[in-house]
Parts: sequence; C-alpha cells; structure tokens
Amino acid sequence: MHTNKRIFLVLMLVVTAFAACNRNPKSEDQKDKFVVSKGLYSFGPEVKSFTDCEEGREYWVVDSAKTLELAYSNLGFEKPYVPVYIEVQCHFVKSDTTTVTGDYDSTMVVTKLLKISKQIPEGPCAQ
Repeated sequence: MHTNKRIFLVLMLVVTAFAACNRNPKSEDQKDKFVVSKGLYSFGPEVKSFTDCEEGREYWVVDSAKTLELAYSNLGFEKPYVPVYIEVQCHFVKSDTTTVTGDYDSTMVVTKLLKISKQIPEGPCAQ
C-alpha cells in the first residue's frame, strides 16, 4: 500500500512538471501586443488606410477580422475613400517595402472591430 502512494505521488509530480513546462509563453506575449487604436479609416479599391488621431501616423490596414471592410460598406457611401471614425483592436507589423504598403509607416492588422461611425468626434480626429 505504501508503494502505491509513492507511485501516485511521483506520477502527480511528473504531470505537474509537464504541465508547467508545456505552457505556451509565445501566445501570452502576442496577446500583450494587441492595442486599441482610434482614428480615421478610409477604404476603396486601391487604398485601405488608417490615420491615428493622436500621432497623425498613417498605416496600411489588413482586416484579419473580416468585419471592418463589411461594416464600412454597410454605411452606404456613394463614393469610396470617405473617412470614418473607428476603434479597433489591432497589432502592427513592418510594411513590405516592395508593395504599396511600403509607402506607409507600418501595417495595422485589425483583429477586432470595436466601433465604426460616420460621426467623427471632436478633438484630434476632427479636421
């Protein structure tokens, strides 16, 4: 009976050690890199851009959430490239200098659309 307790204790220690060593710190680090950005978004056939209201920096936009472009289209503009105010969860990556994205500070990868509005709020976003 005493041997069974030792085997059980050793198994529990092995399982605990395995679980502690098997956690994925990369995914936790990536989670911390997401930010909420607020600014003006313009969308059309050749341009998908975001201008940060606070810093004035311009970014190429990649809509990984697949909701931003749809929400923009649903606002019913007759012409493309009309700026709208958005708040998004995103992260930034270096732009590819060999493509059109190379003309932008970085590429903003949208992971979640939080808000989209035709109404541009007072403050740094109002032009």
